[in-house]
Amino acid sequence: MFEDDPIVQRGLAVFTPALHIYYPFSIARGEGTAVFSTDGRRYLDFTSVQSTRVRADLNTLQNWHRQHELPLYVATLEKLQGLAGAEVSAGQLCAVADELRPRLQALLDGAEPTVLAISPTLTPAQLAHLTQHFDKRAAKWREEWLASTALERRDRRFKQLLERVEPFYGRLDKTQRAQLQSAVTDSIFDVDLTRRELLRRQQDTLQTLRRVLGDRRDETSVRLEMRGLIDRAMVSPDPDYRQYAARLQLETCTTLAALHNRSTPGQRQHLTEALKDYESDAHSLMTSPH
Repeated sequence: MFEDDPIVQRGLAVFTPALHIYYPFSIARGEGTAVFSTDGRRYLDFTSVQSTRVRADLNTLQNWHRQHELPLYVATLEKLQGLAGAEVSAGQLCAVADELRPRLQALLDGAEPTVLAISPTLTPAQLAHLTQHFDKRAAKWREEWLASTALERRDRRFKQLLERVEPFYGRLDKTQRAQLQSAVTDSIFDVDLTRRELLRRQQDTLQTLRRVLGDRRDETSVRLEMRGLIDRAMVSPDPDYRQYAARLQLETCTTLAALHNRSTPGQRQHLTEALKDYESDAHSLMTSPH
């Protein structure tokens, strides 16, 4: 919801891959009564009443996030700066990732009043539009990950990892790139399990909204439904996926720790400066007019 904030825009690219968090909606901006995702796709066309509520609530939530949450992100960035100059363990990096889960939970909790207010007012046409968006997203994912060869999938994952790492360390040398390529080749990444969870979460979102709309439940029932949806987005009810996500997080932390421990002094300095830039962005947002 806050991709217009530089610290969040840049931070999401770094922190969320290790957390494996799913967002039913990834709102980047509102325009009139429409809401757009970060890739420019139109999610919903709100009614004027819905739009007024959403804009006001998002502004309030963003201000709260800047005042109360960004200082906590700053503390995490300071901790990472302290780790940047020395060797690190996978456990240390995973501990930092685990510290961010409560921050994501707090953000979702802050958005809950808006979700509770808007969900029961969605129209069949709006729900159909959201369903269509999910279908397109699933089709695109299937084309990119299932219709491709194993080699193409490895190349895509390597490119994604490189795009996340090099802004912090600078350009990696051939040995370091080979190290990352080897980690991707040996990865436990499971395309079928990942797709199953994606589809489960999309269907969970749609089914929950349909129940809320179909029964026109009271406020307490709506709150329980939407709270359940948020909780299942944070922690999958699928035990196989939960176990897989935990193993994948440890694998990611292990890969990043190994890369860091083989980085040059210049690359570690580059990392420290990049983290300081994040911190500077955060401080600017905390003190800027809302």
